[in-house]
Parts: sequence; structure tokens; C-alpha cells
Amino acid sequence: MSTPPKSSRELMSWLWSGYLRHYMGWLGIAFIFMLIEGSTVGGLAYMMQPMFDHVFVAGNADALIWVSLAFFVIFSVRGITSVCQKVLLARISLVSGAHLRKEMLARIIRQDPSFHQVNPPGFLIQRVQGDVGAINQVWQAVITGAGRDVTQLMATMYVALMVDWRWTLIMLVGLPMLLLPLSWVQRYVRKKAARARDLGASLSTRLDEIFHGMVPIKLNNLEQYQEDRYEHHMDDLVRQELKANLGTSSLTCMIDMMAGLGVMGVVLYGGHQIIGGEKSVGEFMSFFTAIGLTFDPMRRLAAVSGVWQSAAAAIERLKELMDAPIKVTSPANPVPAPTGLPELKLENISLSYGSSPVLKNLSMLAEPGKTTALVGASGAGKSTIFNVVTRLIDPQEGQATVGGVPVNKMSLDDLRGLFSVVTQEALLFDETLRENILLGRTDVSDEQLKEVLDAAHVSDFLPKLANGLDTLVGPRGSALSGGQRQRVVIARALLRNTPVLLLDEATSALDAQSEKVVQAALDKLSGGRTTIVIAHRLSTIRAADKIIVMDRGEIADQGTHEELLERGGIYADLYRLQFKDGKTLVDPEGVAAQLPQDTASNMPETGWLRRLARKFIR
Repeated sequence: MSTPPKSSRELMSWLWSGYLRHYMGWLGIAFIFMLIEGSTVGGLAYMMQPMFDHVFVAGNADALIWVSLAFFVIFSVRGITSVCQKVLLARISLVSGAHLRKEMLARIIRQDPSFHQVNPPGFLIQRVQGDVGAINQVWQAVITGAGRDVTQLMATMYVALMVDWRWTLIMLVGLPMLLLPLSWVQRYVRKKAARARDLGASLSTRLDEIFHGMVPIKLNNLEQYQEDRYEHHMDDLVRQELKANLGTSSLTCMIDMMAGLGVMGVVLYGGHQIIGGEKSVGEFMSFFTAIGLTFDPMRRLAAVSGVWQSAAAAIERLKELMDAPIKVTSPANPVPAPTGLPELKLENISLSYGSSPVLKNLSMLAEPGKTTALVGASGAGKSTIFNVVTRLIDPQEGQATVGGVPVNKMSLDDLRGLFSVVTQEALLFDETLRENILLGRTDVSDEQLKEVLDAAHVSDFLPKLANGLDTLVGPRGSALSGGQRQRVVIARALLRNTPVLLLDEATSALDAQSEKVVQAALDKLSGGRTTIVIAHRLSTIRAADKIIVMDRGEIADQGTHEELLERGGIYADLYRLQFKDGKTLVDPEGVAAQLPQDTASNMPETGWLRRLARKFIR
């Protein structure tokens, strides 16, 4: 069930209390300039009467001098104050927008993985970039309207009332009839603008998927398919934005129709008075100048009302995003992190994503200074163990400890400072090779850097790069090969020099030659550390001190490579699936579909293995 939309007062209050109040001093100064600028418009309307009555009709030459001088002063003050308030508002807009974007990034980046599973990158990019930009525009328009336009409206209305209050009432006779249509149009604009914002986020997500999946798109001839999907979303977005724009434009149209009705009434009523000599031409010109200048800010205020409804949808989504609780935080009084080589222990851990159990009352121990390997089918919960010990997510039940200290008792910085992680998806940034290894550190000497480059075998390919360590690696490290990217990540992990090492499929995506080099670097990295390895290629974990076999969130078996083979079971079946006469037969993650049709009949009668074979042979 969707929550009802927040009121404009709630949204503006949130925006003001959270961000704009920090700029109250500058806003006050800008507001003063807006008041002065708005008041000058009333002065222009007022000067119409002496200009016509004393100069044009009476022919007073002395009045000509002070009237013309008054116009010069009014226009000069208006121009200067306009520049001042616009510059101040632009500064506040830019600085507050930057502040809000930094706050949003800081909050989003600290959310746990479950948050990012339901909020894709394109959606978050649209919130941080597009929605904040829309808010900057609208609040500047709202403040300008509240300052300059309201002041101008009051000043010109005062002049009109001074000339003739009856003419003023006739001029505004259509205003009550606008209240209901204006309210309906505002709700319509907000609804369409909210839909357009959602579509904008979907388009950002679509582009993110397309640009990151460019190679699979080309290899599968999906260019036209992706173009059609994008075109469909874009057409829908254009329709919704046009409808919102129609609603916003109709607000000013209503003001113009009301103005036309009022002008007609005043001309009919006031025209007889001027013909009869009851009113002067100067009074009539002063009144109509005031009224003309009155409807100008009214039209702008009506437009601001429409723009506000469009931005309200963006503000509401930003509020929801900023109000989303951060589930994993440091404790108020953290305990110190353990020293030395710690053990990793999980006790009765149970964890579910929604209604899907991932870990079921799981207990395990990774001994200090030794290598513990995790094997099992995809979805068995291996990577979730990494997430639990590093507190990317907290389990519903049970406790994880590092060196005897519960992970939820340490500060997140201290806890994650114990780990180095190398995964199959080597995360590199679109920066230089040096920056990708140092990650902002300035305390690394040239000797230390050379040592980790040699140990990680980065030095092997470094001479082939045009600018050596200062070579840009491209988006996501696209300028490097898979093996080179892995070696850069290993160099980064070596430089961190943490007591615990987590390896998640670190060589699964590499060819045999690259795997050999990377595995040598990993062996160097894991020396003297407490290491947990996730692997599908059993050849990489034969020498592990302990192998834990997982199945559907539970530990099915554990022991050394030889012990597990001797006992039979899942590990032995998986080993026989991968090897035949000491040679690799298949990679269970990628090549199993190439098994011959009679392979299943030659496999041991193990239920798990039969299910695996059937799954891939079909």
C-alpha cells in the first residue's frame, strides 16, 4: 500500500530545517534586495499620474525635470537590486545543492547491500543529480516569488487602491472563481510530475545497464532491442512531462482570463467616469499601469505554484531516501579491535533475505594464520559469510566474532580495517594505476610500493603501459586485462597489510596462464594471514588447511582435501565432476553445459550430483 503524498508544508519544512536554514543570513540579505526591487514597481505605477497630469496635460516644465529624474532613480535601483539578489540566490542555490548532494552520497554509501538491491544505480543517480537540480531551481523560484513578486504585488495593489478602490474590486472580480480550478490543476501537475520523476529514474537505470553491458549487447545482437526499450520509456516520459507542462501553463492562462474579465469591467465602468470628467487621464493611466504590473507577478506566482508541484515529487523522494534508516552502524561505545592473527568464528548464524533463508543455524571456525576454503553450489551462502564477518549485513540470529571480539561491538572502521578482500570482480576506478593502488594514501614510500608491485606481479606488465603507474586504467579498469586487474587488486590488498584475507572467486574468470600468475600472487598475499577462500575450481584450494562444504545455507561437511575425498559425499562428487584422471573435465560454473548426453548415467548415484547434471544437461 503506497503512502499518501506529503503536504507542501511538510516538504518545505524538511527542506528548510535540513538545509536552507544554514544560509539564513545570506537569504535575509537577498530578501531585502528583493523587497526593494519589488517596491520599485509600485513606484513606477505611481509616477504615471504626475507624468500625465502635470507634464503631458498641464504642460509643467518644472515637473518634467523631477519626474524624469524619479524614473531614472527607480530604474537604477531596480537594476542594481535585481543583480544583487540574483547573484546571492545563485550562490545559495549552488552551495546548498552541493551540500545536499554530499549529504545524500554520504548516507547512500553507508547503506547495507539490501538497500542497494532495491535501489539500482540509475535510480540513485537520478535522485542525487536530477532531483537535487530540480529542487534548486524551484526553491530559488519560490523564494524569489515570496520576496520580489509578493512585494511587487502588494505595492501595485496599494497604488491601485489609492486611485480607486471600486476599480480594484471590479478588476479582481474573477479571482474567487479561480480557487477550485487552481487547486485541481495543482494536484494534476504533482501527479504527472511524480510519474515523470519515476520514469526519469527508470531511464537512468536503463542507460546504466546498457553502458555496462555493451559487450553482451553487441554479441547477442541486442542493439535494436535496447533501442526500442529505451524509446518506449522515453516516449512515456515525454508524454508525462508534456501533461505536467500543460497543467503548469494552464495556471497562467487562468490568471490571464481573470485579468481580461477584470479589464473589461474596469473599462466599461471607469470609461464613463473619465468621459464625464469624474476621473483624470493620469489617474486612469496610473491605475492601469499598476494593474498591469500586478498581473505580471500574479502570473509568475501561478507558474511558481505549478513548478512547486513538480518539485514536490522530487523532494518527497529525496526525503524518503534521506529518511531511510542505516541498519548497520558502529556501536556507541566500541571495543578495541583484536591484535595479532585473529580467528574468525560464526556461532549459530541464521540469516534471511525477506522470506528466503540464506544461512541456517550455521557455526564455523577459521583458525588464525590458516587457510579455510568454502565450496558449494551457487546460492549455498558462501559470499553471505563474507558479508556477515565484515558486517555488510547483520544476521537475524547468532554471533560472529573476530579474535574473540563480536563484530557488532567494534567500530565499522576498526572492523573493516582488519580485512583485505579480493573478488572475481576487480573494482578499479577510472583513475591512474597508482591511484587505484594507493587509494588516497600518502604514507607509502617508493620502496614499499615497488615491493607490493613485485609481489603482486604488477611489475610484469607495468613496462608495457604507456605511462607506467600513471596510466589511466579506464572505466572499471577496461584498459587492463582481467588478469592485470586482479593483480592490481592484489597489490592494493598487500599494501593494506591486514591480518585477515578474504578471497571470493579470485581466479574464476581468468584463463590458465593468468590464473597461474594471479594464484602465485595470492599465495604470497595469504602467507601469515587468516584466510578464507571461496572457490569453485578445486585445484586452487587443495592445500587449504580446512575445506568447508556448504549446501543450502548449512555446512554439509568439513575437513582437509584428502579427508573429504576419503569420506565421499558432495565434495568428492564435485571433485569427480571437475577432474578425470587428474585432468580438469569441467568448470561447474561455466562449462558444465558441454557434458556429453550420457554423462549423467556415468555419475555416482548422488542426489545432489544428479540434480546438478540434469540442470545443465537440459
